[in-house]
Amino acid sequence: TCIPLSVTLFCDGSSPSADPTTATVRTPTKERVGPMTRARLNVRTIAVAALSAGALVAAGCGGGSDTPASGGAGLAGDIIIDGSSTVEPLASAAAEAFHGVNADVNVDVRASGTGGGFEVFCKGETDISNASRKIKDEEAKACADAGVTYEELRVASDGITLVTKSGVDLGKSCLTLGDLKTIWKPGSAVKNWKAIGAGFNDLPLSLAGAGSQSGTYDFFNEEILGKGADGKPLPSRQDYSASEDDNVTVNVVKAAKAGLGYFGFSYFEENQDSLTALGVDGGDGCVVPSAETITDESYPLARPLFIYAKKASLDKPEVKGFVRYFLENATALASDQKFVPAPQADLDAGLAKIPA
Repeated sequence: TCIPLSVTLFCDGSSPSADPTTATVRTPTKERVGPMTRARLNVRTIAVAALSAGALVAAGCGGGSDTPASGGAGLAGDIIIDGSSTVEPLASAAAEAFHGVNADVNVDVRASGTGGGFEVFCKGETDISNASRKIKDEEAKACADAGVTYEELRVASDGITLVTKSGVDLGKSCLTLGDLKTIWKPGSAVKNWKAIGAGFNDLPLSLAGAGSQSGTYDFFNEEILGKGADGKPLPSRQDYSASEDDNVTVNVVKAAKAGLGYFGFSYFEENQDSLTALGVDGGDGCVVPSAETITDESYPLARPLFIYAKKASLDKPEVKGFVRYFLENATALASDQKFVPAPQADLDAGLAKIPA
């Protein structure tokens, strides 16, 4: 089955393609298509074709309801989404699948980071903001001051994953939260694995991770370093390769002799042929990230993933239809895109906020 795509997968703020039968893809670097690899886009397009023709369409019907989320209801218009690069692949998959049954709805999915996404969302410039953390108090105030109200909706689960290049013998395969604090605290001069503690080998340690506009940056720093007197996450050391694009972090770690990086679990799953995930010991023993340990939250760095939908935009049938479609199909989409599905109770609670 061939499905025309109109989803835009770029981060430069350009407007959607004028041609409603083609996907617009901007490529800032050879490896990138949005924050996705070309291979992932191709696999996703094939998978979405199958899902749109079968399981997702059935699930989108909401048990027989004639809600616009089931598609084919004459929906038309443009939807703008920005925010978390972690959530972007899932949102893009939802957008492509939704377009497969609503060909006149164009969804522009960008990835400026959770913080960058909230900045434009609270100015009223986007319909939906992807987030790898909850909205901050100051961001909520900015939205309130601008008269932007919203619904917070959980769409998946994730675990921040610590990785190094496959084949590297670090001496140990697990890091404690204390080890991570030693590495990442402000002013840390740790540049060799053996400086972390006994058992690690004498190897140069280079670091890569999320940029300051990323929700992953905030979550990681809060979990590892804690909060300051102002209630905000303490900043980490700054002498590392920082990017809001997780694919950049992936490539930096791959190129290093014995680097350490962190990002969302789905990016590790996509690159597990060349990266090794390290376990994390939060005090109850070493736990390796997996779908199971993230779901049961035994993995110390497990977290929820969200979308924030502007209430004014939800008055538009195409936006309401897309958001319901996303939630109705979130489990199938998450599985297809190597995310950990959100608890069904949370998805049901989200749907209850947006009546058909």
